[in-house]
Amino acid sequence: MFYVLLKHVLIGPLVRLLYRPRVTGLEHVPAQGAAIIAPNHLSFCDSIFVPLLAPQQVHYVAKAEYFTGTGLKGRLMAWFFTGAGAVPVDRSGGRASVAAIDTGLRTLREGKLFGIYPEGTRSPDGRLHRGRTGVARLALASGVPVVPVGVIGTDLVQPSGRLLWKLGPRPEVRFGPALDFSRYAGMEEDRFVLRAVTDEIMAAILALSGQEYVDMYATKAKALASRAAAAAAADDLPRAA
Repeated sequence: MFYVLLKHVLIGPLVRLLYRPRVTGLEHVPAQGAAIIAPNHLSFCDSIFVPLLAPQQVHYVAKAEYFTGTGLKGRLMAWFFTGAGAVPVDRSGGRASVAAIDTGLRTLREGKLFGIYPEGTRSPDGRLHRGRTGVARLALASGVPVVPVGVIGTDLVQPSGRLLWKLGPRPEVRFGPALDFSRYAGMEEDRFVLRAVTDEIMAAILALSGQEYVDMYATKAKALASRAAAAAAADDLPRAA
């Protein structure tokens, strides 16, 4: 019920009015039943625009801490994330990816849409980065189709590190034809198959988003950018006489 209020009363109408988001390819998203929604990831607000424009609720994983906070703020956060369809996952102990896959499988078996960002994290430079194979493992283990999504312009609405959204940019969400990987049923432990499936998904996302592709994980690109910034800052320090 709260999800309906968020999408159709509290947040959805305001976001549509202020940002007039474009959407294409809704016919590719099941109106009911399970599927994996696989977008590129430019901004935190991707997780607002994609579910807002999808024909049925899209469930994402979220840190368990969002659901266990204390006080008024903690209760409000738990209320919001639960109502928005977020699924808590314990990301401690280095098992984040395993926990996310397990949560996704459980959600899909309940006949719901599950959203996962194949890049694993937000793009640090606006380019599309090499996909993690978790999305392939999830697709093969569940047997459900994968709907690739190209998200455009959300990094202008909410640039990295910025809490508030900018007015003016008009984002776009493009849902592509569903990808069927049933030919690989039972092969979710084959790393070559997982890479081939992941690359096929990323190629479909690339065709929708129109980004430049770089064959590097986004986490590595972030680390390289951070080291470069640190080196530049060190070069700017005054030298001792």
